[in-house]
Amino acid sequence: MSIKPETSVATSSPDRKGLSEKGLKAGSVGLIGAVVIGVSCIAPAYTLTAALGPTVSEVGVHLPAIFLVGFIPMLLVAFGYRELNNAMPDAGTSFTWASRAFGPWVGWMGGWGLIAATIIVLSNLAAVAVDFFYLMLAQIFGNPELADLTTILPLNIATTLAFIALACWISYRGMETTKSVQYVLVGFQLLVLGWFAVAAFSHVANGTAFDATSIAPDWFNPFAVESFSAFAAGVSLSIFVYWGWDVTLTMNEETRNPEKTPGRAATVTVVVIVLIYMTVSLSTLSFAGVGDTGLGAGNPENQGSIFAVLAGPVMGPFAILMSLAILSSSAASLQSTFVSPARTLLSMGHYRALPLKFGRVSPTYKSPSYATIASAVAAAGFYVVTRSLSENALWDTITALGMMICFYYGITALSCVWFFRSQAFGSAHAFFFKFLAPLLGGVMLLVMFVKTSMDSMDPAYGSGSSLGGVGLVFVLGIGVILLGVVLMLVMARLRPEFFKGEVIGRGL
Repeated sequence: MSIKPETSVATSSPDRKGLSEKGLKAGSVGLIGAVVIGVSCIAPAYTLTAALGPTVSEVGVHLPAIFLVGFIPMLLVAFGYRELNNAMPDAGTSFTWASRAFGPWVGWMGGWGLIAATIIVLSNLAAVAVDFFYLMLAQIFGNPELADLTTILPLNIATTLAFIALACWISYRGMETTKSVQYVLVGFQLLVLGWFAVAAFSHVANGTAFDATSIAPDWFNPFAVESFSAFAAGVSLSIFVYWGWDVTLTMNEETRNPEKTPGRAATVTVVVIVLIYMTVSLSTLSFAGVGDTGLGAGNPENQGSIFAVLAGPVMGPFAILMSLAILSSSAASLQSTFVSPARTLLSMGHYRALPLKFGRVSPTYKSPSYATIASAVAAAGFYVVTRSLSENALWDTITALGMMICFYYGITALSCVWFFRSQAFGSAHAFFFKFLAPLLGGVMLLVMFVKTSMDSMDPAYGSGSSLGGVGLVFVLGIGVILLGVVLMLVMARLRPEFFKGEVIGRGL
């Protein structure tokens, strides 16, 4: 079989685990670089401005408690990811590990869950970057009408596609370029978030806050939330705000010390993010309170972008920095989020679960070539179709992301439990990190998957749109998963060797 110069498929000698390298640039990312890319993918500035208001509307002052509860399953799952990576570092992560644990069919769906979620969020990140790009122009030139340019559909789509193309180009150039860009963008957004928190606490101390509210121990008590429905809704939102840390694992073939660094980076990323979220959420609640009028964090009019409302009162003439931080946050996440689907698609092509062209690696940049471009085309196509048909469809698909996140995180966590089942009781370390932690984390997320699926059947969930009396969020979320099943069946006919277990073997 002849292989094109830039093609790398499963032709290198597999190791005793049945896995093999794909031609990516090894040793190009260290621990700090991996953590920076992980933080970038989560996009704390963008995520907080979008999630703080809706979460406060559900749980009020117990926002810190909900962030802590959402942090627990993420940390438990991260432990499972770390153990799987230590045993078999592979860029396919969920796809590869679930295939080794449960076989090719479950592995394929685990990979699909990751790809579908990241492709959908890529289009959303580009759209948010465009909104804040025009808002930034309006603030710079003192012309509020410039911010309304984003509502002109052809211009909005053209600008969004330009953002996606630029992010794709940077990602195509490999981890060295990606890392350099992320240091600047992530550093800037964290500096501005720190500035906002300090300024907000200063207003509280000086008596100039909108609704100064003293921090109380009860804020950190999840059992004080009024109802289980509110608690579940809050946790569902908090799971979304932590999503993205697993990008550190998809870089494992490109990191220094690939058996250890990615897992450590994932754990550090989750801890860093929870510290950022706690600091900013406490400062916001202390300054604005949870009232539903004026600058209150519970005001429905503020929920679309809480920082757009509070930046001026908190930061004064430097409020424009917050707009720039959110723009840089969404743009940085747009670029770093390309890492996960590109490397998962690369691995699926490499191991013959997809057409071989997905396994191509650029000979110049040692990065996934075809898979990166395919991710960009899919994200662009998804945005154009959904934005043109219905803005509600676009945002309801984003709401359905929580279902897909819980789906593939849960599968991966349980893969750790099953893969290491023979070692689980060999030591205290193995029992906790290879069995108990991923089991609890995986079960929590799969329970949330079922709960969110049931809740989203209500047409009132999300935008309020429905199809045949069933909520559009449920239709879109389950529809995307079923689309994966259809594609898997098609690939089983085209690439039967993978689905027969001839490429990736099961077990140790």
